[in-house]
Amino acid sequence: MRDMIKMVVVLTALAAFSGGLLAAVRDNTKDLIESQQLTFVKGPAIKSIFKDAQNDPIADRFKMMDGDVERNFFVGVMDGKPVGVAFESYGKGYGGDVGLMVGINLESDSIIGVGVTTHAETPGLGAKAKDDPGFAAQFAGVSALEPVKVNKDGGSINAISGATITSRAVASAATNVNEIYQRLKPQLVEKANSFGK
Repeated sequence: MRDMIKMVVVLTALAAFSGGLLAAVRDNTKDLIESQQLTFVKGPAIKSIFKDAQNDPIADRFKMMDGDVERNFFVGVMDGKPVGVAFESYGKGYGGDVGLMVGINLESDSIIGVGVTTHAETPGLGAKAKDDPGFAAQFAGVSALEPVKVNKDGGSINAISGATITSRAVASAATNVNEIYQRLKPQLVEKANSFGK
């Protein structure tokens, strides 16, 4: 009995130590991981959306709670005035979630541009959602106040040939961004205005 108690105490101490060590590693690397994601994963999409911005949209960002989720918003400034915000959402693709960064014009309530950030789609088919500039270009000017759909579902977006599921995932992510934008627009405008001159 005494050996069993000793074993439980030792295992408990080891588990507590291991958990504390993992938590410390996570806390100490969180900022570095976020910086790497902004530079190599999300950064290219943000820069393509705000290619004409006079500021660095990656540096000019803010966080805001959306229910239980904390979201990052990136601000594009032109002529000293914030013209748009970009943020990320996800849609269910063929190989898993497809991450999509969407920029929205704060005045016209329309999509400025989109960029796929992450995916696990089939190379040569679904992966074209990230690599094909013609596919992404279709989203520019689409209303941010309505659902985004591919043409097979009655929308205006031409699906990638052989990758309808991926195309629907991108449209679904854009629709999700539009819903978040409509819900948070007053707060987004207020926060974005703090980045203007």
